[in-house]
Amino acid sequence: MKKYTLLLIICSFLLSGCLYPDDRLAQNSIPYTDQLQSVQTAVNQFREDSGGLLPIKDRDMETPIYQKYPVDFSKVVPRYLAEPPSSAYESGGIYQYVLVDVEENPTVKLIDLRLADGIRELKTRIQAYKRTNGGYPPFDKILTDHIFTVDYEKLGYEEPPFVVSPYSGENLPFIINNEGEIFIDYSLDLYRLLQETDHKFQPGDDIRPILLDHAVFVPAFSVPYTVENNEPVFLQD
Repeated sequence: MKKYTLLLIICSFLLSGCLYPDDRLAQNSIPYTDQLQSVQTAVNQFREDSGGLLPIKDRDMETPIYQKYPVDFSKVVPRYLAEPPSSAYESGGIYQYVLVDVEENPTVKLIDLRLADGIRELKTRIQAYKRTNGGYPPFDKILTDHIFTVDYEKLGYEEPPFVVSPYSGENLPFIINNEGEIFIDYSLDLYRLLQETDHKFQPGDDIRPILLDHAVFVPAFSVPYTVENNEPVFLQD
């Protein structure tokens, strides 16, 4: 895994020229600050008036943690908020408003739904491949005992697909688990923050919260990572 991470980061340096150009970082790090604050205020007021309940949609317990608590605008509009913000999916925007740290300090963050679009397209091709190949996904390189890269040539891609990081604006690759589920690999963004910020993470800790601390986005569609020698690695079960 460590060799894979280093190779990924080096390749990204070469392709982009520099890791995180300041203009791209600024463009992607703080969108719609006033709208975020208005939703946060509405959530806080709803929580206070309801005795600690949160205005969230019901999700299955198996839902990944960063997609688990979407804001239910029907519970705060119009009493606490005139209407959902223009950037929200409910108003035709590209972001889903979600809550993190719901037990201690419920905080409004964003999911960039363009990430979901990228996963959906790749998943469609993989499902078609599985139907004609005995139900097996097109695995390529083994990263851990349950995480792999994808053999895109078998899916008909001329170039590997990617999504644009909401943190950096750089291109992030996909990974696949042994059950055929698709995820986004945030190693590049995690590496930058581990190198450039002070942190107290230890091997075995899930380090994804470092992304929350430095942006308004959650690492949606991600797997857990930990740290070894101040570099991100996949967190093994």
